[in-house]
Amino acid sequence: MGKRDNRVAYMNPIAMARARGPAPSSGPSIQDYLSRPRPTWEEVKEQLEKKKKGSRILAEFEDKMNKRWKKELEKQREKKLGEESSSKKEKKRKLKKKLNRQFS
Repeated sequence: MGKRDNRVAYMNPIAMARARGPAPSSGPSIQDYLSRPRPTWEEVKEQLEKKKKGSRILAEFEDKMNKRWKKELEKQREKKLGEESSSKKEKKRKLKKKLNRQFS
């Protein structure tokens, strides 16, 4: 028995695309993009001023938060340093007691 002929004809993808025609545009054309309404120079200046004002307020808020954070860090440092110094004192006392017991 012979093999079945399962060959498929080759279709040139470029020729098929040309036969279909140009692809429909999915968005605005370049002409639409170029002829869109644009803000005037005065409107642009106003927008820039609003951005600066907003960023200034944000900067002030961040400075305030940084100061608050620094204060909190200082409190934590003092607390830790106080704990360390008290624990060092206790260690010294224990060491002195041990030395006194050994020599007496």
